Amino acid sequence: MAGLDDVFGDIFASVDAVVLFSPSGSYYERFSAVDDLDVVVVGTENAVGAETFVELPLEFENITDRIRFGLEGALEQGVIDDGDDLACATSVFGDGIDTVSRVRADAETQTGIYDLFVKSRADPEVVKSVLELAIELGKKGQKGKPVGALFVVGDAGKVMNKSRPLSYNPFEKSHVHVGDPIVNVMLKEFSRLDGAFIISDAGKIVSAYRYLEPSAEGVDIPKGLGARHMAGGAITRDTNAISIVLSESDGLVRAFKAGELILEVDPEAY
Repeated sequence: MAGLDDVFGDIFASVDAVVLFSPSGSYYERFSAVDDLDVVVVGTENAVGAETFVELPLEFENITDRIRFGLEGALEQGVIDDGDDLACATSVFGDGIDTVSRVRADAETQTGIYDLFVKSRADPEVVKSVLELAIELGKKGQKGKPVGALFVVGDAGKVMNKSRPLSYNPFEKSHVHVGDPIVNVMLKEFSRLDGAFIISDAGKIVSAYRYLEPSAEGVDIPKGLGARHMAGGAITRDTNAISIVLSESDGLVRAFKAGELILEVDPEAY
């Protein structure tokens, strides 16, 4: 008679490594004691002292995002290889690990999201809120019509010095932060107008309607992208900010850092 190992054994058979997401110390020890088994720990901190560790800047409640982000980081750090079959163990319903998925690492599907979060100056929660806002705008548009938008996140003082106002700043002397549902409605409404949103490292909305004035010399953006993307890329070369750009023409969300395009996401597929 077949047992559970026979039914579920394919999940674990011939995997190249086991990836544990935020395991307890005792859970990690059980795996690290298995001979000839590569174990990778992914979490916000290396609480178990794992030899191979990939940092998560956020817990990511969505399990798909959590695993996708962790594997992108593991590929970038070289602790797993393209094409590796992995048993990913994480928690879904409780505090302990209760779910295992078999996933194949695929370098071709790397989005650049790990680089955007981990190596950026701004708070990861702020980056996540702005990215999700841009993706939502890309899906729904403004009143059913496609819109473009440019968000510059972090190093706000220097960004303000390299830009000028196009109109009255509705956020002047305010203390509102991105991520607040009411504030996000305001940002969506203002996205219809020209100019960039400037957001601090901590998520404070410093300004709207800013015309960015960095030099575009030496900034390489894909052909077909216009002034909004050029400005977004150039400002990240001259400051420690990142920029997240929603294209009105093709509907894609792109992120720039250090003058380079590091992320391209189709909102409809996210």
